[in-house]
Amino acid sequence: MEPEAVPAELLQIREKIDSLDSEIVRLLADRFALTHRVGELKASHSLNALDSTRESEKLARIKMLCEESGLNPELVSGLFVQIMEEVKRNHERLRSR
Repeated sequence: MEPEAVPAELLQIREKIDSLDSEIVRLLADRFALTHRVGELKASHSLNALDSTRESEKLARIKMLCEESGLNPELVSGLFVQIMEEVKRNHERLRSR
């Protein structure tokens, strides 16, 4: 039995998805570079790694953007919670140097 031929349109869509995935990773790298600088500034000014007000505002904005874009706000905000947790860990490491 021969494998089914993959339609050209499907291959094109997959290429676009792969390109978007690469862009998402690049954007995350850019974001982490910026938050690293934030961590350095917080450490040099003896500020806490956690800014709960900023975090709450950020998550509220993310949920609003998701609703406007037709995305699942719980899914996306969950991803951002994980990103922000990693940022806080990085800030704590910078502060403890």
